Amino acid sequence: MKGFFLTRVVSFVAILLAGAIGVGLGLSIAVTGNIENEENYRSFNPALPTKIFDSENVKITEFSADEKRELISLSELPRHLILAVLAREDPDFYNHRGFSIRAITRAAVGRLLGKNWGGGSTITQQVAGTLYTNRREMTISRKIRELWWALQMERRYTKNEILEIYLNYMNMGPGLYGVETTSTYFFGHSARDITLAESAVLVVLLSSPVNYNPIVNPDVAMDRQKSVLDKMVELGYATREEADASFDTYWAGFDYTAMGVSAYYSREDKAPWFSEYVRRELDKFVYGEMDYYRDGYQVRTTLNLRFQELAEAEMAEGIAKANAAFKTNAGYGLARAERVFVPMANMLLLGFNMEDVYAGVEHQDEIKATNKYAKLLNPVVDMMTLAFDIAPVKPMTAGAYSMLKSITEENVVEGALVVLENDTGQIKVIVGGSQYNETNQLIRATQAKVMPGSAFKPLYYSAAIDSRKFTMATQIFDAPVIFDTAAGQPYIPNNYQGTWRGSVLLYEALALSLNIPALKVLDGIGFDAAIDRSADLLGITDPREKSVTFPRVYPMGLGIIAVSPLSMARAFAVFANQGRAVSPYAIRTIEDRNGRILVDYEADIQRGLEDMGAGIQVISPQNAYMMTRLLAKVIEAGTLASGSGYGAKLNVKDDKGVTYRIPAGGKTGTTQNWSDAWAVGFTPYYTIAIWFGFDKGGNSLGMNVSGASLAGPIWGNLMQEYNQGLPRRDFVRPSGIVEATVCRTSGLRMTSACPSGITLSFLEGTVPEEFCDQHGLNAGDFRSRLGMNPALFVEENLAGGLTMPTLPPGLENLGSPRREPNESEKVEIPSYDPLWD
Repeated sequence: MKGFFLTRVVSFVAILLAGAIGVGLGLSIAVTGNIENEENYRSFNPALPTKIFDSENVKITEFSADEKRELISLSELPRHLILAVLAREDPDFYNHRGFSIRAITRAAVGRLLGKNWGGGSTITQQVAGTLYTNRREMTISRKIRELWWALQMERRYTKNEILEIYLNYMNMGPGLYGVETTSTYFFGHSARDITLAESAVLVVLLSSPVNYNPIVNPDVAMDRQKSVLDKMVELGYATREEADASFDTYWAGFDYTAMGVSAYYSREDKAPWFSEYVRRELDKFVYGEMDYYRDGYQVRTTLNLRFQELAEAEMAEGIAKANAAFKTNAGYGLARAERVFVPMANMLLLGFNMEDVYAGVEHQDEIKATNKYAKLLNPVVDMMTLAFDIAPVKPMTAGAYSMLKSITEENVVEGALVVLENDTGQIKVIVGGSQYNETNQLIRATQAKVMPGSAFKPLYYSAAIDSRKFTMATQIFDAPVIFDTAAGQPYIPNNYQGTWRGSVLLYEALALSLNIPALKVLDGIGFDAAIDRSADLLGITDPREKSVTFPRVYPMGLGIIAVSPLSMARAFAVFANQGRAVSPYAIRTIEDRNGRILVDYEADIQRGLEDMGAGIQVISPQNAYMMTRLLAKVIEAGTLASGSGYGAKLNVKDDKGVTYRIPAGGKTGTTQNWSDAWAVGFTPYYTIAIWFGFDKGGNSLGMNVSGASLAGPIWGNLMQEYNQGLPRRDFVRPSGIVEATVCRTSGLRMTSACPSGITLSFLEGTVPEEFCDQHGLNAGDFRSRLGMNPALFVEENLAGGLTMPTLPPGLENLGSPRREPNESEKVEIPSYDPLWD
């Protein structure tokens, strides 16, 4: 009875074991059956970086997470690299069926004896263990699973396919995967060109990427490399002479000063500001399970790498120049304050016992000491805090860093630049600041909202031309004037450096960046027309954003608004693009790792513009042409004259090698207190917007730093380079434009009494019909016709009873409500220097 019971128990256990084994085998076979579908090498998808290319398909950089990998086929690799791998890792690879009893026995005995006699895994087992198990798990069950998968891989793949997976998949260094990426990282060239000695280095990295890293542990790597070369000689894969010569050459040229860092942070980036902009744009296109850090996309962009390099060099020089000038001016001001005013404060302290003043003097010393600590001592304290884990000190260092950041934003001049191709809207260049790094990632060219100053004026001058109240020849008087605001408060504008020109024509007023005439133009067309046109040109369509951007106050006409350099470039590009909409973009296409196009943004942009129909015209072609003529005057005799080398920088060679002056137009801008400096301008091909200023307002670049003196020359230098070798091109003159010669003084039709004339462009129907009658009137008559106090103006050119012009009928009171300054506001009119703005 007892025997019968035991028999039943044993039978039951056997049935359970058989069932378990059957289920296990069934699951294994089922999983194995899916290998062909899931792990076929042709559909094998290891993590690959996304590569970013410029418009000429030159690689700019690549984005990856913790893995950097470049796939390469076995047939492209040199024979000695493959032999080195086999010699070190698996000499019997092409003979066994996925495992080696001899290797397993050797490794096991070595483990029992405490000896390192090599691993027991074949190349196939290493691949299987990496793909299907956790190789950090040091258990017998893991080895059994690894063996199982190795057998299935041998059944499914050829030996060459397994070896190719091995050489592309395995980790070989800090963030490095595969022989191609590792070779480029350590040796500076492709694995296709690897030497015998370099092959031996790569092979030892397969077994221990950290310990055998030649940069971190060159002596250890050298020893292991020598053993691989000796093994290759032993197996007949290389001669002793070849091995020794290659070994000696490698170490003779080895750089012992190289630093070992992660491949991700050491990646090459030829245009970091542009790359970062593209990376942020990718977030809009890559969605769901798409991962541009691991999926190996190929992103074709609009960048012109040569243009980018030229712009970065120019901007680096400009930023350095601006910071040097700022420090000089600030240092002079502080020194003068300490030399003059601090002693006065101390005298008041001693003489009148003024404790408040004393506290202020002490406070200045405290500020100096705090600033010096934040800049010099805090980084050292922070490092010691991390090294010795002094947690209580960390909040103090963090606070100091925050203070230093604020100081930097207020006292370091930054700059930004963006280049657009007018016809397409392609962004050819982005410079977002001084230097892109972990602490400086604000892309000011696209993200910064800064005041454009006088560079904004052309946007509403465009509306003035369309109103037909104003032409290039409209005469405006540039003199002190008071505007009454909607709130009933007086607004008293001033020109740059407090100068006035008297009678000017509209094109002169814009070229010389005169504020009073500009505000009279704004007053003449009204805020609605000015704001609507400016919003259209800047691409602002949201009503709320529009109301926030454009305050309905007179300072708006002087550029006291907040816009990005990219928006300003877009507005000016519309002028150069015959008034058609310009949609800036940086990404052309996104392809998967096999070259299949996933996103064709360039085609989407084109279709979007075509779908706009007549709405593609932001402004009419006639208005656009008039603006190119107006802004050309800024270069000919205005605030961009100096920056363009008085036209010399616009002398370029066309595609036939013949030199000609390419047409161009632009505008500078300098905001109140000299806090921002701009230059924005275009040729028929490109528009460039340049800005200099501070990340946080409140400081001044200095009275000797302006848009004309700082940004203007950079604009001219780059336009000279960018427009070389292109076919001759001019701004398209549409129908509805006429030219006429008018009196240079009055803007009316010339008579024999007019001393000189000028030929200007007009919208059809706006050419002056009246003949000039201003030559022959004396100065008193002229001032009387203006309804102004003759004693208000003192101009050298009026001395001796010279005649003065008058405004055309109807324009004497243009822009009311305005009133003349009272007697206390009389000023002398000095000469005007057009180089400043």
